[in-house]
Amino acid sequence: MSNGFYKNRRLKSLLFFAACLFVSTLPHIFDFNYFFYFTIAISIFIACYGLNVISKNFNREINIADYDKKITDDKLPILDILVAARDEENVIERLVERLFNLEYPTNKLNIYIIDDGSVDKTPLILERLSREFNKLKIIRRSSNAGGGKSGALNYALKFTQGEWILILDADAQLKKDTLSRLFNFVYKGSWSAVQLRKSVINVSKNFLTTCQSMEMAMDAIFQYGRLSVAGVSELRGNGQLINKEVLLKCGSFNEDTVTDDLDLSLRLLLSKAEIGILWDPPVMEEAVENISALFAQRQRWAEGGLQRFFDYGEQLFSNKTEFIQKFDLSYFFILQYALPIISMVDLILSIALFEPPIYWLISTTAFTLSGIAVWYGSSCKSEGPCLQNLNLVMMLVSLLYLSHWFVVIPWVTIKMSIFPKKILWKKTLHTGV
Repeated sequence: MSNGFYKNRRLKSLLFFAACLFVSTLPHIFDFNYFFYFTIAISIFIACYGLNVISKNFNREINIADYDKKITDDKLPILDILVAARDEENVIERLVERLFNLEYPTNKLNIYIIDDGSVDKTPLILERLSREFNKLKIIRRSSNAGGGKSGALNYALKFTQGEWILILDADAQLKKDTLSRLFNFVYKGSWSAVQLRKSVINVSKNFLTTCQSMEMAMDAIFQYGRLSVAGVSELRGNGQLINKEVLLKCGSFNEDTVTDDLDLSLRLLLSKAEIGILWDPPVMEEAVENISALFAQRQRWAEGGLQRFFDYGEQLFSNKTEFIQKFDLSYFFILQYALPIISMVDLILSIALFEPPIYWLISTTAFTLSGIAVWYGSSCKSEGPCLQNLNLVMMLVSLLYLSHWFVVIPWVTIKMSIFPKKILWKKTLHTGV
């Protein structure tokens, strides 16, 4: 990607931030009559669509028995599992052992671990494991190969043989029967890609991991509902299954973004390839355990989320997508990226001018929808680690936790608008819980 493209991202970020500033400051400068009633109307509109999305989950379990059935070995395709691993000495041995214990025909399963320039004991551990597991395929890249996780996956694609690619992180944990149930879901839904619901394995470690578990449950509720309403869903990096032919037609993994999964999700949407969301079985992973790791991770997610809209915005609003998809993308873009900036500027101006916030009702509506999705997602029957004692206090705590996005999004947008950006991939440390 050219430097000119980076400047274009920077300009778009600046224009987006300026637009949010304009929307948030205008009502404070001019005393618009009936503006409060306008915010009421917008809030009702937001609530109606959000509740409709959440409600689509009520029918999720009707046909769950059909998706839960295993299919015979002769109907299973050749599958390649790819894991990009850099400095994963804490978890890589556990991962490999579990992958070779999965229930799947051995002649149809290829497992590739990409040692992406590790400087810890990961190469030594993999060397030992390759002697223990003859079918383990290790691909090595130098530390300066470039492209981050996307580069590692693209490099590994040339070695793959299967019809389908399953991308896992090094801390991933799957149930033994996940693969056969996954392909039963694929065939019944004719999906081009499937995202397994993400579940936190270290849910009880501390306050942050518990909140992240609730956040993942909320995300899955919205993802399933959006797919049901508008045909829009997203990959989440870990636990994503993709048809190899579809992946190659979409241009493989983008090495010029910090979130390859979000970027690929929009390219799949533009190519009319649907992403299914499978609630159970989940892919289990570690949540980060401290504030600094959380904010580093969320800044990367926020930046990648904005990058994809800046990169593909014009195409998304062309004839390549349906009207309901354009609406859904606009709805969640505004709530996820514009509202945090508008609300924070509105709050700052309110304090400075000794006025009540103007957009508080819209923000409250968005938080209420998130709370409903957290409660419902955390209460749903599910496999994997479950939350306990989800009471009103924990609900309020989870909403307080989600408010960190109202800090992260404005901060990341300002950085993207002002500072020249190099693509840097910062890995999440896995401890092996």
